[in-house]
Amino acid sequence: MSPTQDGILREDGAALRRGTLAVLALLALCAAALALTGFFDAQRFADGLPALAQLADEMVPPDFTRWRAWVRPLLDTLAMSVAGTALAVVLSLPIALLAAPNVSPHPLLLGAARTLLSFLRSVPEIIMGIIFVAAVGFGALPGVLALALHSVGMVGKFYAEAIEHADPRPIEAARAAGASPAQVVTHAVLPQVLPQLADVTIYRWEYHFRASAVLGIVGAGGIGFELIAALRLIDYAQVSAILLCILACVVVVDALGSALRRRLK
Repeated sequence: MSPTQDGILREDGAALRRGTLAVLALLALCAAALALTGFFDAQRFADGLPALAQLADEMVPPDFTRWRAWVRPLLDTLAMSVAGTALAVVLSLPIALLAAPNVSPHPLLLGAARTLLSFLRSVPEIIMGIIFVAAVGFGALPGVLALALHSVGMVGKFYAEAIEHADPRPIEAARAAGASPAQVVTHAVLPQVLPQLADVTIYRWEYHFRASAVLGIVGAGGIGFELIAALRLIDYAQVSAILLCILACVVVVDALGSALRRRLK
């Protein structure tokens, strides 16, 4: 074996050992987190099983007698998801252009845009829902606003990353030809990243439908309002029926999202 081959083998062995140690450290960290949260407390699970069995017994069979009253809230939930996604896209794209280093006009605007996106991501939509319910009252509007603003933090981040990783050659060519910043974006950046932006948008719409159901719990309208009402009445048969309705709608929304993604490829 030549010295070169021997050196390569030693480097490979050292890299393997470093990778193994990193994996072991990650597993140890996960185990510590599980232990800290009580996951390994077998007695707690044993004590909770009878309650879970009783709850499951009360939820079967589902009670669909009020299904007509759930149609409008389900439509409201769907409308909230679509409106929240549309508003999030409208707000996210300009912020993403400021947060992408390759097209942002100034470092201060870059830092401000990234800080804004981080802030919006850090506030859960359910907290925003509570704030907007207090501000504009009950109904679908606070849900739309909460979904949109929270999603700007996530959608804007993904948009900015897609823009940042765009091929620099068309951008440089457009600038060399004397294109304005707006023309660079419309002719050299967006045509490259539109499929990725559309993919992110569809995924976020699928998420918004599920999140809309949760926001109804804090008074933001939709099927979540019916769900929390049934929980307060301890009517678990209706709870299971509403959950099945939500599941059916989520399956339909996910199927529509998958079909749209296939069309865009």
